[in-house]
Amino acid sequence: MRLILADDSVLLREGLSRLLDDAGHDVAAAVGDARALLDAVERHRPDVAVVDVRMPPTHTDEGLRAALEIRERHPDVGVLVLSQYVEKTYAATLLSGTTEGLGYLLKDRVSEVADFLDSLERVRAGGTVFDPEVVRQLLARTTRTDPLSRLSGRETEVLQHLAQGFVNAAIAERLHVSLSTVEKHVNAIVDKLDLPRDPGYSRRVLAILRYLDG
Repeated sequence: MRLILADDSVLLREGLSRLLDDAGHDVAAAVGDARALLDAVERHRPDVAVVDVRMPPTHTDEGLRAALEIRERHPDVGVLVLSQYVEKTYAATLLSGTTEGLGYLLKDRVSEVADFLDSLERVRAGGTVFDPEVVRQLLARTTRTDPLSRLSGRETEVLQHLAQGFVNAAIAERLHVSLSTVEKHVNAIVDKLDLPRDPGYSRRVLAILRYLDG
């Protein structure tokens, strides 16, 4: 696949570029700031853009804001956020639209090259990939009125798997339960959270986005 890498660390960019080259992928550009990322996407039209959250000039949230712009201007380009941080506000905004071809992984928790390459393939194919820790932080709430508190422990576990892009059959296999049991949990989740039946959105992802912290 054709890729663009955006990270302010030269060593990480070079190392990741070589890894992807060795895996047979085409790294069309490796850039160090958000403006260069947007220009590269416009010029090369990659299959997937791999984007860090914090880049120059302020090293706060430039990468996620650029990712939002990519999603708006080039919806056919997959976006895989690869960062050390979970930036909740822009992450929630990024995930509130269509989640096809979208991922968010934490650098320190990517332990296998094969898993990272598989995540890229899933994003390229229109799938959704989230690190469980990203899901945990986005789900974290402390108010007593949190609608997620309506869910049982098993329903919450199923919800986290849904947010990572797994289909019901895969969740059943991972949790060692029947497919019908997973289907019942999914139905219970969307009922308890009163999710809309809008065909333009995935109810699976809305289940973890509707009550995110700002």
